[in-house]
Amino acid sequence: MNQLDMAGRHAVITGGATGLGFAIAQRVLASGGTVTVWDRDGAAAGKACAKLGTGASAVEVDVAKHASVVDAVRQTLARTPKVDALVNSAGIAGPNARTWDYPVDAWADVMQINLNGLFYCCREWAPHMRANNYGRIVNIASVAGKDGNPNASGYSASKAAVMALTKSLGKELADTGVRVNCVTPAAVKTAIFDQITPEHIAFMLSKIPMGRFGTPEEVAAMVTWLCTEDCSFSTGAVFDLSGGRSTY
Repeated sequence: MNQLDMAGRHAVITGGATGLGFAIAQRVLASGGTVTVWDRDGAAAGKACAKLGTGASAVEVDVAKHASVVDAVRQTLARTPKVDALVNSAGIAGPNARTWDYPVDAWADVMQINLNGLFYCCREWAPHMRANNYGRIVNIASVAGKDGNPNASGYSASKAAVMALTKSLGKELADTGVRVNCVTPAAVKTAIFDQITPEHIAFMLSKIPMGRFGTPEEVAAMVTWLCTEDCSFSTGAVFDLSGGRSTY
């Protein structure tokens, strides 16, 4: 494991109880930082922090509700006066269906969590980071946002919007010490696979030239670097993690 420097830095990680968020929390801690795990499942967040050990704390929050995000910021700052990094990892896959068959309520759910929730978190943490003239925001997008996966229009559209929001916010904060970037993983085998049909999983694998899925640890390595002070001249950028699928 390469050494990344998060010493003395604190990161808030949404969806941190499981999957990519949990792996990112592990890597931040291994790099000398501390974390607050945000998750809508408070019990799962508590169990995750017990596994993560010293340096991890939990806050129950539903990122799809602006008021809940505002309250979670308050709770977090009551424990940790300065937050240096925000990783927006919370998200859902939504159903696999043709666009004309896509359930309207499911579309709304995907957008509310994947896009609106991420916007709420960026909106509430950006002023804190601006006031400190330092911060790192990393948004988890997807190669689906670049390519537009068939039978996943809601997920693809939400992740394309995440990339655009990242670029906008990165430019808005470019004259400060705050950097905003996103990563676009191809399929990574986590619990989110439980929300996806076997046929769609096979489709995603067929698109990866390396012939395998990514690992949460591989995503965590790049995300954690983007949270460090060394990431100083990249902002509004999109970093590929797709096993060769996407090269632009």
